[in-house]
Amino acid sequence: MRELKELENILKVEFKDISLLERATTHRSYLNEASDNSLSNNERLEFLGDAVLELIVSEYLFSTYTDKAEGELTSFRAATVRTTTLAEVSRKLGLGEFLKMSKGEEDSGGKDKDYLLANLFEAILGAIYLDKGYAVCKDYLYRVLIPQIDNIVRNRLDIDPKTKLQEITQAQFKETPSYEVVKEEGPDHDKRFTVQAKISSKDLSTGEGSSKQRAEEDAAEKSLKMLEY
Repeated sequence: MRELKELENILKVEFKDISLLERATTHRSYLNEASDNSLSNNERLEFLGDAVLELIVSEYLFSTYTDKAEGELTSFRAATVRTTTLAEVSRKLGLGEFLKMSKGEEDSGGKDKDYLLANLFEAILGAIYLDKGYAVCKDYLYRVLIPQIDNIVRNRLDIDPKTKLQEITQAQFKETPSYEVVKEEGPDHDKRFTVQAKISSKDLSTGEGSSKQRAEEDAAEKSLKMLEY
């Protein structure tokens, strides 16, 4: 309970039903080792939080960037809510420390995995929505996430990382990157993919995601950072 109170302080949100926050911080792997059969994992809250997140970000983009077309707004939104962006916010807030998971998942670096941190961010938002409503969710996102949008728009960080990586590797190495699935784990309804980005002359970075496409995008974005672009 003390940990959840500490998390409330970080979020600057006081819950009426603290069990929602407990559920939001519970990864499915934790239930395999927990003795408390009443616990639930955070996947349903993640689903809800994802919808709330997209609505608030869409509303902000629509009202702020009145000169931008629908296609650009969609691109800016995708960059704002993508896995790497949400994971970065989670790290800055220290949310990963509150994520409960199995020992095996934790030993494999689970508290710092991008997709788990992004899922956690969405699950917590879902919990805030159920407990405090839309307005508090909006206040929370305007504090922790929305300030990043101006940088995304100004520097066009919304450009597809796979496209950008292809442009860079063709210019620098005269090669086109390829993507190889090196690990696939989890049940069919909750698959997790690890993908290696590479060119013939060298391996680039690996990425993770809930689909091959998301894992490839994650690998491309990390490869751009590795190449300092």
